[in-house]
Amino acid sequence: MNHIEYNFKTTIIGSMPHKNAGSACTLIARHLKDIPAWPQLPKRSSLEAMDVQFGTGFPGLDIIDGKAVFNRSAGFEQSLESLYEAYLTDNYARYAVAPEYAAGLYYFLNMAGINPWAVKGQVSGPVSWCLGISDEEGKSILYDDILSDAAARMLAMSGAWQEKVLKTVCKNTIIFIDEPAMSSYGSAYFSLSREKATTLINESMTKIKCLKGIHCCGNTDWGLILSTNLDILSLDAYQYGDTLSLYPEAVKAFLARGGGVAWGIVPNSEPEIIKETPASLKDRLEETMAPLARAGIDFKLLAARSMLTPSCSLSALSEESAEHTLVLLNELSDLMKARHL
Repeated sequence: MNHIEYNFKTTIIGSMPHKNAGSACTLIARHLKDIPAWPQLPKRSSLEAMDVQFGTGFPGLDIIDGKAVFNRSAGFEQSLESLYEAYLTDNYARYAVAPEYAAGLYYFLNMAGINPWAVKGQVSGPVSWCLGISDEEGKSILYDDILSDAAARMLAMSGAWQEKVLKTVCKNTIIFIDEPAMSSYGSAYFSLSREKATTLINESMTKIKCLKGIHCCGNTDWGLILSTNLDILSLDAYQYGDTLSLYPEAVKAFLARGGGVAWGIVPNSEPEIIKETPASLKDRLEETMAPLARAGIDFKLLAARSMLTPSCSLSALSEESAEHTLVLLNELSDLMKARHL
């Protein structure tokens, strides 16, 4: 793992509220000079929903009326063999995301006049993606060892393809694995062994050579997440930042091997956005980081390895509030740099 200093650079988690890809990408390019990300646009089309967007080509999966429907129909075994063959031969293009499923990505790839430090993409995590797909009996394919393993490999190829095309924009790339379902890990909502969760997440990153992040927008077992092969931990620090301080040794070990933290400290709900200022968010972030420093983690090191993001998706906001969120994000970054770097 590379020891990279992010120095409070800013990016987003992925989803934006726009229906027009050009409007979303223009806004991102205007406000995210260091690490712009291509926008997912779920309001534009149901094809950009998390379980649909990265599922095309998966054995037995059809997209019907904008929904992912699984069925072991004729040709299933052959399709499964084809997936593994593509994985073994690095045929990532077989699991490329088509333009109708990711309008923001294709607009982003053709933008002129941007010169970022890095560009960011994102792909669904295997635990969350599998949990959202049910088999013919209504059971999540997460609990089918063959299907969940195949899904992790498919998502790894989708991430690797994305890395390749993003390098046409900037040589430095970052891919986040989005795992919102891990916020329910260990609950009655779903039962998954630590070993399988770790294996699936690691498998989904095997073909991605660039910086890899994992985003979870709720409380989870951060020790498990930090034990995977990630480079950047992304969390909703606005609501759950204090939970990371429960794992000081895991965080210390993560930083020692070069890890970074993307603090999702700018809220993504209208009432909270209105009441916060860059100064109040700076205080909140410093209070979130302080327990880790008290646990023996070098605060200057933690600051140097920190990125800043919204807490999660911005797709539920108005376009105006989404822009205000990015303004807050940048002003907060300026305050943190001035104080700690």
